[in-house]
Amino acid sequence: MTSLARQTAAGLRVLVVLTVLLGVIYPLAVWGVAHLPGLAGKAEGSVITAHGTPAGSALIGVDPVAANPASEGSLAGPSISTDPYFHTRPSATAKDVLGPGDPSTSGASNLAGDSPNLLKAVNQRRALIAAREGVAPSAVPPDAVTASGSGVDPDISPAYAQLQLARVARVTGLPVPRVAQLVAACTDGRTLGIFGDPGVNVTQLNLAVASARG
Repeated sequence: MTSLARQTAAGLRVLVVLTVLLGVIYPLAVWGVAHLPGLAGKAEGSVITAHGTPAGSALIGVDPVAANPASEGSLAGPSISTDPYFHTRPSATAKDVLGPGDPSTSGASNLAGDSPNLLKAVNQRRALIAAREGVAPSAVPPDAVTASGSGVDPDISPAYAQLQLARVARVTGLPVPRVAQLVAACTDGRTLGIFGDPGVNVTQLNLAVASARG
């Protein structure tokens, strides 16, 4: 019994120490480091505010809801006259080929590169986007017609942003140079100058466009 009691007491002491260390001190230390200046925003979800009110996350791309849902993003053809914002990449969670997708659900299509269904979707998206932007299908960049792995990618290529710039300026009434300034302000360069590709954060950009419209 004496040996059992000693072992039980030792086990309880270890349990208490590890509980305090790993269940209290360590989580508090991680929380404290995450909320150092410059890290707090990312730790809290990179929330974007508009007029002091949370309006989205810089990590989640939300395609603007069409003013004319019956035609926007459908195979019948989009309505450019009621489409004043920039669009994200297509999402595999979308009910139709172009979107918008469901930002509460993340996932890819998992279609192979030689899938006939993928090729059909890409061609349909290219035709729809070309019609929406008033350009030739060959001018539509690859990221505009391919869904991201997450389905909620907030970034598009500068080329896709430039493709949409004229439409946004025309529909919103903002001068083209002003919209170009907003695009440039929401464009991130390569990580450390060498990794990845430049990207334009659509969530931030659309909030900037809405603010510029007043």
